Amino acid sequence: MSQKFQSTVHHRGDVAYVKLSGVIDEDNELADLNDKIPEGTVIIDLGDVERINSCGVRDWVNWLSRVEQGNTNVVLVECSPAIVAQINLVNNFTGNGAVKSFYVPYFCPECDEEKVLLVETADMGPPPHEPPTCRCDECDLVMDFDDMPDSYFAFLANQTHLAQPEHINEVLSEFSGDSEKSRIRSRVSGTASVSSASISSLPSVPSLPSISRTGITGAGGHLPGSLSTGSFNQLGSSPGSFAGSADSLPGPFTTADRPPLPQPKSGLMVYILVGFLLAVILVLAILLFSSK
Repeated sequence: MSQKFQSTVHHRGDVAYVKLSGVIDEDNELADLNDKIPEGTVIIDLGDVERINSCGVRDWVNWLSRVEQGNTNVVLVECSPAIVAQINLVNNFTGNGAVKSFYVPYFCPECDEEKVLLVETADMGPPPHEPPTCRCDECDLVMDFDDMPDSYFAFLANQTHLAQPEHINEVLSEFSGDSEKSRIRSRVSGTASVSSASISSLPSVPSLPSISRTGITGAGGHLPGSLSTGSFNQLGSSPGSFAGSADSLPGPFTTADRPPLPQPKSGLMVYILVGFLLAVILVLAILLFSSK
């Protein structure tokens, strides 16, 4: 079950730090935050927002408009993939605010690991924007970007300049925790229900291990339809299969490696053969004695 809407507010001078989490839907309590946000700057942390539906988008846009009417500058940080999807879909989703940082989704086709990487908007540079490199924690391979770059990074073309970034970073370091530990984390905490507003935040379909087959037996003596050695690193979970990597195998299977097939042993066949031999000897003996 997805966590319902939650919010916390902290103040440091003329800067308010607002942490939102859970689901922003028709049961949100955004209106209750108006009196807690004074004039100055408000930093809205959206990293733990799992989903936002159409009613939540409507209330969010209205609430953000009221916040900005109070001479408050809005800075959005750690925007989750669900929030990035809405930023790209709704023109006034960020109002006059700026996106300082956002999460980029990745997946690993080798071990089905899913991660999000925290990226600073200022580090993305000019278009065309490409996803930064992200490595898998399990296999250390480079992970695949789990979206389309042109659509996911489209909002960067309309970003406003962030004023006083040093002051913003000081407040974030105080209230958002250890930034180094939070740069890479699990993509989705809990199970979020499916909606068109959160397609980009859903887990990708895990890829299946590839099994290659060799051709018909040639000069090398490979068996028809035999598995190549490169595919054995995906096996090992079923009884009788080879565990470990392909390097631990002695080499490709050939006809010479096959153990001899056991020959069928039937007592009936032995009796028939002995009877046939006795019959032949008897016929030869009759012919021999009749000729004398």
